Amino acid sequence: MPEPTRKDETANGRPEDDDAAATTPSPTPRAEDVNSLKKLSIELPNDSVPATGRKDSVWSLGDGQGPDDLEKPIDTPPRSTLLIESPQSAVILVGGDITFVAKVEAKDLLRKPTVKWFKGKWMDLASKTGKHLQLKETFDRLTKIHTFEMHIVKAKDNYAGNYRCEVTYKDKFDSCSFDLEVKEAEQGSQNIDIRSAFKRSSEGQEDAGELDFSGLLKHREPKPEDDTPEVDVWDILKNARPDQYEKIAFTYGITDLRGLLRRMKKIPKEVKKSEAFAKKLDPAYQADKGGKIRLVVDLADPTVDLKWYKNGQEIRSSPKFIFEHKGTQRIMVINNCSMNDDAAYSVAAGDEKCSTELFVKELPVKIVKDIEAVKTTVNERVELECEVSEEGAQVKWMKNGVEVPTGVRSRYRVKCEGTKHFLVIDDASREDTGTYSVMATGGTSEAHVQVDLKPLKVLRDLEDAKVLLGQPIKLQCEISPGNVPGRWYRNGQLIQPNDRINIVHRNRVHRLEIAAGSLHDAGDYTFVPEGYSQSLSAKIHIFDPPRVHLESMNFPDNTVTIVAGNKLRLEIPISGEPAPRVVWMKGERVILESGNRVRAETCGDQTSLTIDVTEREDIGNYKIVLQNEAGEATASVKIKVVDIPDPPEAPLVPAVGGDWCSMIWEPPKYDGGSPILGYFIERKKKQSSRWMRLNFDQIKETSFEPKKMIEGVPYEVRIFAVNAIGVSKPSEPSKAFTPLAVTSEPTMLVVDDVTDTTVTVKWRPPETIGAAGLDGYSVEYCIEGTDDWIVSNNALTEKTKYTITGLTTGSKILVRVKAINAAGASSPRTIQHSVLVKEVIEPPKIRVPRHLKQTYTRRVGEAVNVVVPFMGKPRPKVTWLKEGTAIDPTHVNIRNTDCDSIIFIRKAERSHSGKYEMAVQVENHVDTAVLDIQVVDLPGPPQCVNIEDVWGGNVALVWTPPKDNGNAQIIGYTIQKADKKTMEWYTCIEHYHRTCITIPELVVGNEYFFRIFAENMCGLSETATQTKKSALIVKEGMQLKTHDYSDHDFMEAPKFTQPLINTFAIAGYNATLNCSVRANPRAKVIWMKNKMAILDDPRYRMFSNQGVCTLEIRKPSPYDGGMYTCKAINDLGEAQVDCKLEVKGGFTFYELMKRGVPLHLIDKYMNEKTVEQEK
Repeated sequence: MPEPTRKDETANGRPEDDDAAATTPSPTPRAEDVNSLKKLSIELPNDSVPATGRKDSVWSLGDGQGPDDLEKPIDTPPRSTLLIESPQSAVILVGGDITFVAKVEAKDLLRKPTVKWFKGKWMDLASKTGKHLQLKETFDRLTKIHTFEMHIVKAKDNYAGNYRCEVTYKDKFDSCSFDLEVKEAEQGSQNIDIRSAFKRSSEGQEDAGELDFSGLLKHREPKPEDDTPEVDVWDILKNARPDQYEKIAFTYGITDLRGLLRRMKKIPKEVKKSEAFAKKLDPAYQADKGGKIRLVVDLADPTVDLKWYKNGQEIRSSPKFIFEHKGTQRIMVINNCSMNDDAAYSVAAGDEKCSTELFVKELPVKIVKDIEAVKTTVNERVELECEVSEEGAQVKWMKNGVEVPTGVRSRYRVKCEGTKHFLVIDDASREDTGTYSVMATGGTSEAHVQVDLKPLKVLRDLEDAKVLLGQPIKLQCEISPGNVPGRWYRNGQLIQPNDRINIVHRNRVHRLEIAAGSLHDAGDYTFVPEGYSQSLSAKIHIFDPPRVHLESMNFPDNTVTIVAGNKLRLEIPISGEPAPRVVWMKGERVILESGNRVRAETCGDQTSLTIDVTEREDIGNYKIVLQNEAGEATASVKIKVVDIPDPPEAPLVPAVGGDWCSMIWEPPKYDGGSPILGYFIERKKKQSSRWMRLNFDQIKETSFEPKKMIEGVPYEVRIFAVNAIGVSKPSEPSKAFTPLAVTSEPTMLVVDDVTDTTVTVKWRPPETIGAAGLDGYSVEYCIEGTDDWIVSNNALTEKTKYTITGLTTGSKILVRVKAINAAGASSPRTIQHSVLVKEVIEPPKIRVPRHLKQTYTRRVGEAVNVVVPFMGKPRPKVTWLKEGTAIDPTHVNIRNTDCDSIIFIRKAERSHSGKYEMAVQVENHVDTAVLDIQVVDLPGPPQCVNIEDVWGGNVALVWTPPKDNGNAQIIGYTIQKADKKTMEWYTCIEHYHRTCITIPELVVGNEYFFRIFAENMCGLSETATQTKKSALIVKEGMQLKTHDYSDHDFMEAPKFTQPLINTFAIAGYNATLNCSVRANPRAKVIWMKNKMAILDDPRYRMFSNQGVCTLEIRKPSPYDGGMYTCKAINDLGEAQVDCKLEVKGGFTFYELMKRGVPLHLIDKYMNEKTVEQEK
């Protein structure tokens, strides 16, 4: 919180020291003399004099009154009492918390009052709320008291000063000021070590940088005395430059540099003596309004230019501001001080400046002569007079506690003659009766004014009259007294004068004149004298012949046009006094008011014809007849009913394309009474029910070409006719049509083969076929030099290859191909160059695939399928040899085509391995290729596995390679070991390449057997060769003495320790069957359903873990119900357990078929279900 300006005021505003005169400047108070200075708080409401450049503050600082005024009470302006409890001055310690409370009673308040807290003169604390300042508002509904609180948290030195609380409600105002004094906490000893005081209390936290007072208060253990001489760090810091503070703090072990800098700021600094001013302005001055004040400065150098400023604006010499020079003194005199002079003043001498504040005190204005009571009658002049103590003072006139309006249009006039003030009412009325008061800043005076009426006499009363429409009307009466105004009323409504109505008042005569009487002028007229309860009345009757005002309807030729189906309400103004009788007629038929669809009604000054739903039959002339005592009138109206046009007939579609069609139609037979403006077209797919608008702008022609249709989809179209009334109903849909398009031309047409009498061509299908599909191709040719194209194939061919036969050898032909579908033939694709009909010999060439250039390897049992392409014309002759001999066709299948040869072996055997030689021959030209096929199998086991040596925990093994390597290279061996006690085999090493190995880290005391598998590219051998002898691992230096003993026989036939139990399952939810079996050696578990083994069925999952056997049935159906069996088999015997599974919530025949259940099983399930239902 920034430090506010300290004000020399107290909460009660009473003077305490009156040693100085009003114009004597007040010296700046010291901190210890704050409570002994005189403090004065005055509030002066002055709305007419703005304070330039300053806040609108009414708080002033001054020296008080002279000795002669000590006994006089201070006159303060009236102020509303809103605060029932005011905040009080208080004293707290630095770092303490305090709360100030203000309470406002809300019994007479309609809404919450506005409360503002200030510090000093104008600092609004609402913008300073935060961690250290909090404002709170509460309201007690029982006591109806608003409570406003200001909380100050962890107060600091600069929080001390004068505070103010202001309460505002509409035109009421109240305020209270109070002081807050913040004192430093008392310290036990001033000899605190600065280096220990400025240790950080909590590094990096909220209070980092503050003194750790809690650390200074802790009990310290006595430390051994240090012989190091004492150093006063404060003196070093005071004499050092600011840029050396960090270095000094580091030297003397001060870590809290931020707290040190804060403490340095609090050290009072020596004020340098001013070079320009020998004596500056005092901090504040006070003067009375209308008085004179002198602002004096003493210059050190009289030659320096001096400038005076008021609120930052330079002051020029004038009768108001007079500048005087007396030696080194420079004086500015302000004459006739006013509230505008209450401002901040400053004086500049060269580069130096000093400033002060001037407070102008406005003296209260007292009422010297009170106003007197007045009693008078209506229309008389009333004048209230008072006299005040000061000439030109402002006073306020009140009536019954409310300020009297004194504007230009007000009945009240206010005038001032010197110290006398007058309130004048020129023409008094009874409403002017009341208590009038005049209020000045120093007092109030009031008096009662009574205004009574004069007695009323009627000399001539008003008379009833009958007047024709348009004739002038005149009403006149005569009353006494003659100067009494009055008001005229018609049917209780006040009559105001205008161009047609004239109100005349001459002496006792009151007259109402109406230039031309109208129907509205008929009624009861009343004249009411102002201020009297008596009134005069008369009745005026107006007669008028009937008339029909069709001209006001603005109908061309009195014709009304209406859209069929809409409601018509034709309201026609009529006039006549008395109200005429109205009859509506169509031809000779009278329209009654009780009609259903068509009826006539008359109400007041208008008659109406209503047709709820207009139809074409309503077209015609309608006559209106009016009759009353003054005469008869007639008029006629023509009604024309228009409608939407009839729908056109169904459109015709004469032409159809791939994505378009053309359509035509005839205009509708009836246009609805309005010309046809255009048409809308819609289309839809035949199978769909959703129509789509094709044009959003109307089409004026009767033909259209829809586009962007989907080829091959049947469509229908329809038409809407549009006139000025709207859109007709749709026409009947056209006959369904299907857009179809021919395909694009065939692609990549080339010559495939040529003989002496034939030409074979091939091509690719068209890129775009379309919805009509492709029925086939037509092949045509012509002799070069002619345009006679001959169709080669009478029937369409679906293949993309065709041979033209019956050609003449040596002729040249051109060939073209067309694609044919339901829409017709496509554009032809023609070979660019002519073809010579003559066969060409092409030497044979075998194109061996890349993967066959190396050895082709397959495993035993796999299929061998080798395709070798070749080239040559005419068709080459192909022969195959294996190792120079012919191939047996019973073992190897060979199939030859025009361009390749295939070797196929369904199940390869090792005897099929070898080199196959292929020869392709065309006449005397031959080409050969050799294929190497290798059929491999698993290798046999190694031979002669022997234990060569045993030492420590190591065993050396040697073996010989297998006799059968599986027709492939041996790539490694896998060595396993087994303890003689358990005979469970564990792999020691895999992919081992040598035929001898040392097995390390064997357990002492165990006896091991070893076996070895051979491995080639097909995998490990099916069996392994085991050592005949075992290797006993004994501890070195000790010999194990073995004792003869008989091994316990753990072999056991299968036995179920937990049988299966009958189970119910819910269709669609997984079910499980569980049992447990004990056997040695481990038994093979087989699950069966209805005595049929469950094999490779994805709906079942079988688990076996530590003898616990589980069968999981995934989402069973009633078909899965039945008798389930678990069977365990080993070398010593077998055992089985059964249970029944019943699945509830079955499926229908259709659901079982949908799930893919075989028919014989469905039949069996349905039969079982029927038997169960019968039971």
